[in-house]
Amino acid sequence: MFEEIAHRFQEGGWGMYPIAVCSIFIFAIAIERIQYLYFKASISKDAFVQAMRKYILAGNVGKALALCSQTPTPLSNIIKSGLVKVNKSDAEVQAAMDEASLREIPRLEKRTAFLAMLANVAMLAGLLGTIVGLIKCFGAVATADPSEKATLLAQGISEAMNCTAFGLLTAIPGLLFFSVLQSKTQHLMDDINEASVAVLNLVVTNRDKLDLSTLGAAREE
Repeated sequence: MFEEIAHRFQEGGWGMYPIAVCSIFIFAIAIERIQYLYFKASISKDAFVQAMRKYILAGNVGKALALCSQTPTPLSNIIKSGLVKVNKSDAEVQAAMDEASLREIPRLEKRTAFLAMLANVAMLAGLLGTIVGLIKCFGAVATADPSEKATLLAQGISEAMNCTAFGLLTAIPGLLFFSVLQSKTQHLMDDINEASVAVLNLVVTNRDKLDLSTLGAAREE
């Protein structure tokens, strides 16, 4: 199989090299984004909010902060930024969470857009390789000896079709990765927005229950 791929790659001509570069970047970005979005940044929003509700209603801000520190994700980092300001006004708590959101959300969206761009570049590189292959093919056939025309025509068409095939084989996974990762990013952002509002409302409506001495202890840790 690998010999066949290498043979097809050679037959595709120069257009195969930009396609190969695009494929390397597509798979590298996809692997890094999958690892981050599905493992490092992912958290059960419902379980997290439920735990926050339990600690805040009990007045134990320290345990709420400790939970955020134990599960460092964009969601928990944003909530933590608000909780450390819980002894300040509601506006300051909201401002701290908004500031953390501006820092964390770009990390979720980072590099994903390049997948769509690289997939399009690979497709266009395949198309360009196809056009160049056909131009070369018909140009050679026009001036070639009649006995060589069939061979030159076959070589030119082979170069053109191989470029098209490899361009599509690179572009299709790139667009699939982009769609899946974009959907996951949007899901995480929706969870962040929902959880942030829920925790902020809990803090605002239960200020009289909060034990601020646990906040100081948590900060020292």
